[in-house]
Amino acid sequence: MLPAGEIGEPPVTPCCSENGDQKKNLKEKSDISIAALVENEQVCEGTDNGDLPSCVSAFIEKEVGNDLKSLKKLDKLIEQMTENKMQLEEQVLTVSSEIPKRIHTALKKAEESKQFLNQFLEQETHLFSSINSHLLTAQPWMEDLGAMINQIEEIERHLAYLKWISQIEELSDNIQQYLMTNNVPEAASTLVFMAELDIKLQESSCTHLLGFMRATVKFWHKILKDKLTSDFEEILAQLHWPFIAPSQSPTVGISRPASAPEIYSNLETLFCQLLKLQTSDELFTEPKQLPEKYSLPTSPSVILPIQIMLTPLQKRFRYHFRGNRQTNVISKPEWYLAQVLLWIGNHTQFLDEKIQPILDKVGSSVNARLEFSRGLMMLILEKLAADIPCLLYDDNLFCHLVDEVLLFEKELHSVHGYPSTFANCMHILSEETCFQRWLTVERKFALQKMDSMLSSEAAWISQYKDITDVDEMKVPDCAETFMTLLLVITDRYKNLPTASRKLQFLELQKDLVDDFRIRLTQVMKEETRASLGFRYCAILNAVNYISTVLADWADNVFFLQLQQAALEVFAENNTLSKLQLGQLASMESSVFDDMINLLERLKHDMLTRQVDHVFREVKDAAKLYKKERWLSLPSQSEQAVMSLSSSACPLLLTLRDRLLQLEQQLCFSLFKVFWQMLVEKLDIYIYQEIILANHFNEGGAAQLHFDMTRNLFPLFSHYCKRPENYFKHVKEACILLNLNVGSALLLRDVLQSTSGQPPATAALNEVGIYKLAQQDVEILLNLRTNWPNTGK
Repeated sequence: MLPAGEIGEPPVTPCCSENGDQKKNLKEKSDISIAALVENEQVCEGTDNGDLPSCVSAFIEKEVGNDLKSLKKLDKLIEQMTENKMQLEEQVLTVSSEIPKRIHTALKKAEESKQFLNQFLEQETHLFSSINSHLLTAQPWMEDLGAMINQIEEIERHLAYLKWISQIEELSDNIQQYLMTNNVPEAASTLVFMAELDIKLQESSCTHLLGFMRATVKFWHKILKDKLTSDFEEILAQLHWPFIAPSQSPTVGISRPASAPEIYSNLETLFCQLLKLQTSDELFTEPKQLPEKYSLPTSPSVILPIQIMLTPLQKRFRYHFRGNRQTNVISKPEWYLAQVLLWIGNHTQFLDEKIQPILDKVGSSVNARLEFSRGLMMLILEKLAADIPCLLYDDNLFCHLVDEVLLFEKELHSVHGYPSTFANCMHILSEETCFQRWLTVERKFALQKMDSMLSSEAAWISQYKDITDVDEMKVPDCAETFMTLLLVITDRYKNLPTASRKLQFLELQKDLVDDFRIRLTQVMKEETRASLGFRYCAILNAVNYISTVLADWADNVFFLQLQQAALEVFAENNTLSKLQLGQLASMESSVFDDMINLLERLKHDMLTRQVDHVFREVKDAAKLYKKERWLSLPSQSEQAVMSLSSSACPLLLTLRDRLLQLEQQLCFSLFKVFWQMLVEKLDIYIYQEIILANHFNEGGAAQLHFDMTRNLFPLFSHYCKRPENYFKHVKEACILLNLNVGSALLLRDVLQSTSGQPPATAALNEVGIYKLAQQDVEILLNLRTNWPNTGK
C-alpha cells in the first residue's frame, strides 16, 4: 500500500517544452503503460462483471497467486503502477491542453473567412449597381448601334447581290465578246463557269437572282449549242455520218485525201467544245425516263456530242418504226431489233478509233461505243413499252416478241459488250403485268412441248443408241428433250435484273419437273405388267437421267446464287424452319432437293418392282433345285468330273437371260443397283429356302459348293471382281458344309465349349466365317450327315 500523501500528489506540469530525450523517454514509458493497461484490460475482461474490485482481485491473483513468496513482488508492482498512473495523467493533461488550442485556431480562421465573404458581398453589390447604371446609360447607344449594324448588313447584302449581278453580266459580256471574235472555246469555258455558279446559287433564297442567272445561262447555252451543233453536224455530214451500209467507209466523200486530217481535227475540236456544254445542258434538258413501273437503273444523260451523233439515227428509227409505215409491223419486232444491232456494228470502228481517243484525251471515263449503244437502247425500250400492251394477250405474238428480244439481248451483250447493269430489254420484260404473262406463256408452251415429246413415236428411243460411248446413260429422247427445254428456259431468264424474278422462273422449272415426273409415273403404271419391257426400262432411265442432271445443276454457280437469294427471302418471310435454313446456308441441300428426292423415290420403287419380278421368275425356276436329294448324292471321289446339277439349269438360265436383258436396257448405274439388290435377295433365298431346308451328305455339300462357286457366282463376275462377296450367306454356308470332318468336329467342340460365353470369333474367322452368327453356324453344322459314329 502507498502512503496517503503519495497517492494524493498531483503531477507537476512542465513549464517548458520537452527536449528530444524527454520525448523519447515519455514515448517509451507510454508504450509500457499502454502494454500494462492492455494486460489489465485483458484480465478485467476475463471476469464475469468487469467491475473494479473484480479486476483488482483478478490482477493480484495473477501476479501473486497462492505462493506467499510472491508477496515480495508487491513493492515493484506498486512502483510500476504509480509510474503508469503518472504517465496516464500527463497524457490526459497534454491532450486536454492541445484541443482548446486547435478549436481556437479553427474559430479564428472561420471568423476571417466570414470577414472576407462580407467584403466580397459588398463589392458584388457595388459592382452590380455600377453595371446596371452603365447598361442604362449605354442602352440608347446600343439601339443606335444595332440599327446601324442592320443597315450595314443590308447594304452588304445589296452589295453582294449587285456583285453577283455584275459578275453575271461580266461573264455574259465576255461570252459575247468571245463569240464576236469567234473564240468559241473560251466562250464555252466561260459558260461552264457560269453554269457552275448557277449550281452553287441553288441554295440561295434570292429567287430573282436565281431566275436571272438561269435565264442568262440558258440564253448563251442555246446560242452556243446551236452554233456548235450546226458546225458539228456539218463535219459529220462530210464524213457521211451516219454509216447506214455495213461497208460504208468513214472517209467516203472527202474530195481530197489531204483534207482528212483537217476534218478529224475540226471534229475533235467541236467534240471537246460540245463536251464542255454538258454541265449547262443538264440544267435545261430532262433525260427521257420511262415510267417507274419498269424499274430502270438510274443513269446520267448521254453526253451532248453523242446525242447529236444519234439524232439522225433516232429520226430514222421513228420514221420507220412508228406510225403507219409498212416497216412498223407489230408482229415483226426482229426488224427494229436487227436494225439497231446493225447500226451499232456499223459505227463501232469509228467510235473506237476516232471518238474514244478524244474522250481519253480530255480525261473522261465515258466509253464512246457503250454511250452510243445506250442512246440507241432507249429507242428499243420506248418501242417495247409501247408495243407490249398491244400484243400481251396474243400468245403467239407475245412469245415471238420475247424470243426475239432474248436473241437481241444475247447478241448485244456477247458481241457488243453491253453491260447488264445498264438499262436493257429485260427491265421491260420484268414489269409485273408483262412478267406474269411471260410466265404464263412459258408454262403453256412448255406443257405443250411435253405433250408432244411424250406422244412422239421416238419418245422412248435414245438418239445415240448406236453410239456406245455417247449412250452410257441410255437416255430416251423425251427425257433429253425435256432437260434441253429446262436448260433453254434457264438461258432465257438468267439475265433478268432481279433475283426475285429469277426465283419465280425457278419455281416454274420445279413445277415442270414435277409435272413431267407425274406423267412418267402415269406411263409407268400402264407398263407395270411388263416391268422388264423396253418402255418400262426407258422410263426408269429417264427418271435417273433427270435426277442426275438436277443434282449436277445444284452445284452450278447460277443456281447457288439463286439458293442464296432464296435463303434471304425465306429468312424474311419465316417460311422455313431453322434447320432447313441452316441446311440451305451450309449448302447441305439445294434448290432442287425436293424434286430429286421424289425422283429418287420413284426410281427406287421401279427398281424394286423389277427386282421382285426377276426374283419371282428365279424362284419359280428353282423349285426343282429345292427338291434336290442332297442326302443321297454321290461324293466327289465317286465322280469322274463334277458337273452342274440338272435341276439348277432353269434357275441359272433364267438369271442369265434377265441379267443380259436388263444390262442392255438399263444404264450402267441403274443396272449396278439392280443386280446388287437382286443378289441380296437371292443370297437370302438360297440360304434359307435351299440350304437351311435340307440336310447334306458329303456328296450333296460338294455338289452345292460346285453349283454355287463354279456356276452361280461366275454369272456376276462380269459386273464385279469378287461376286462371292455379295453371296456371304451362301459362301459361308458352303464353307461350313464342306469342312473336312476333323475341322468340323473341332469347330463344333469349340462352339459348344464357349456356349454362354462371347462367341468364338477367332475360331470362326480362321475357317473363313465372318457374316454368320454362332447360332447359325451350329445349325449349319447340324445339317451335315457325314459325322463319324462315336458311339454316342
